Amino acid sequence: MHTEIIAVGTEILLGQIVNTNAAFIARRLAGMGIDVYHQTVVGDNQQRLTEVIEIAAKRNDLVILMGGLGSTPDDLTKQTVARFLGKNLVEDAAAMKKIINYYAASEKEMTANNRLQAQYIEGSTPLKNETGFAVGEYYQNENGCDFLLLPGPPSELQPMFTNFAQPLLHKQYNHENLLFSRVLRFFGIGESLLVTKISDLIDEQSNPTLAPYAKTSEVTLRLTASAVNEQTAKELLDKMEKKVCSRVGEYMYGYGDDNTLVATVVAKLMQENLSITAAESLTAGAFQAALGNVPGVSHIFPGGFVTYANNAKSSLLDIPADLIQRNGVVSETTAKWMAQKAKEKMKTDIGISFTGVAGPEALEGNEAGTVWIGLAFKEQPVQAELYHFARQRSLVRERSVLTGLDWIRRELLK
Repeated sequence: MHTEIIAVGTEILLGQIVNTNAAFIARRLAGMGIDVYHQTVVGDNQQRLTEVIEIAAKRNDLVILMGGLGSTPDDLTKQTVARFLGKNLVEDAAAMKKIINYYAASEKEMTANNRLQAQYIEGSTPLKNETGFAVGEYYQNENGCDFLLLPGPPSELQPMFTNFAQPLLHKQYNHENLLFSRVLRFFGIGESLLVTKISDLIDEQSNPTLAPYAKTSEVTLRLTASAVNEQTAKELLDKMEKKVCSRVGEYMYGYGDDNTLVATVVAKLMQENLSITAAESLTAGAFQAALGNVPGVSHIFPGGFVTYANNAKSSLLDIPADLIQRNGVVSETTAKWMAQKAKEKMKTDIGISFTGVAGPEALEGNEAGTVWIGLAFKEQPVQAELYHFARQRSLVRERSVLTGLDWIRRELLK
């Protein structure tokens, strides 16, 4: 079965809003075993919309249009689809009553164009809008592809699709096999190296399939299994995940589209009841800010230090000024002292430090991107590691924070 998603709206073409609806619908359809072969965006122009509908109808079994169901002059979706199908628009009595009651209660004048929101294509199944006024609809076409029309605002589209459209589609296009996905998240390995290590698994394109995706400073790997039920899919995904982790498991830190490295580390620290603090120079508090974004982190993070200048390192952390002068601020020794002193002063289980050159200029003969990270982990000897990151200032800081988090994650696994 071939499906196409069409987003209607000039504001999407211009980048004024992000097309989150397409991602939502595509994920839901995948879970139902309905394949999306094309995604299209078209502006609020009847001629171009007609052209897009004509092309989509020729190559698909189902076309889903999102947006353009409102009452303004540029809301043209249902009129254009109706004209393409050679059908009239009819009025949904319940939706019209809702609109009338709203304007009466709010003491606003209802204009004639507001009635358009209650109209749907003759022969369609109207879909109730629980959070707005524009009626959605599903048109089953005996002579061609079917059409599903949904409102544009996510607050209206998502509940309409979940509560009304999805059950209808499931009944209409009930597939023997469904699709189930699992996302593995990796840090510390680039996409090219990860792909190289599992290239044979990717090339097989068996069941499950693997799809890598490089994000800023990390890589995700989506495993997708086709199965008759969730339990069978889980067994297939577990088997493939085991193969992947046998090769690159040391870099894997978690699961899911929305998981983050900092959330994973904080959860583990809370689970083991280990407290943490930080002393930051080049990152200027970015590590502590990342911790602070995780709910409940105050249970294990009492606070820390931002010691950007050398005198701050001396006054706040009691690091001898001559020690910094002898070894340099960008040095293994300074990184170790920062981590240990922060840990001692805050009486925590873990202390981590960041010192280096964010750029763009060099410092003490060190090029931009040179970073020392120190770690005082429980009762272990203090350690420090040297890194060389890309020279762009914001990326140096971001990469430093994530590398520090990953170091802690690896220590927690020992």
